[in-house]
Amino acid sequence: MSAYFLVGLVRLFSGICGTVVDVRILVVEDEEPLADAIARGLRREGMAVDVALNGDDGHEKSSITRYDVVLLDRDLPGMSGDELCKEIVASGELTRVLMLTASGTVSDRVEGLSLGADDYLAKPFAFPELVARVRALGRRATPAAPPLLTAGDVELDPARRTVRRGGESVELTRKEFGVLEVLMAAKGAVVSSEELLERVWDENADPFTTTVRVTVMTLRKKLGEPGIIETVVGSGYRVPDAGSTKG
Repeated sequence: MSAYFLVGLVRLFSGICGTVVDVRILVVEDEEPLADAIARGLRREGMAVDVALNGDDGHEKSSITRYDVVLLDRDLPGMSGDELCKEIVASGELTRVLMLTASGTVSDRVEGLSLGADDYLAKPFAFPELVARVRALGRRATPAAPPLLTAGDVELDPARRTVRRGGESVELTRKEFGVLEVLMAAKGAVVSSEELLERVWDENADPFTTTVRVTVMTLRKKLGEPGIIETVVGSGYRVPDAGSTKG
């Protein structure tokens, strides 16, 4: 795998335009430079990405975390990509599987899809096409559009990715939006910093970081007064009067 190829991959990913779909991705690929380049590119698209370099690690991570899409190389050390695909399908989750492989014949594609994969892309692939396929699968992995989330005069629309307060639009970063969505969806329950870190960021986030605290602080400033996010000392955060209405 040439350095030129990998640099080109990241540049192509970072230059792609379009609507961002926030999804959780697992890349299972034993070529570490390629796996890292794909992960960096997808993160630039606003997605949370974890990486596994063999089938066994991929199986462990997919068993613990509910991913929207798994990018899965068929030829893996440890558990094979085919076996991992069957395990993911058998789990009954909404996770979608996109197989990546050097084998691009019709028979190979048919075999991969017959294992339960949702899509199949042969290497080398066009990177903008990979992003488009991931986004499409991410939409299929998402349940029906949720209702509007409300707390006082704050209204969050998960489908349109918008927040309004008192009828006025509030511009948030992807992470700020993610934190607010998780808190409001909890409907008054306390959400720990660890859970926020796991659900809004990815496995590369430092568990001892102050990222969550800082993000909550900037989120409070943008939402203004009266504040809707309470700190529960020693436990986490909550939005006490959060509820939902039909969109």
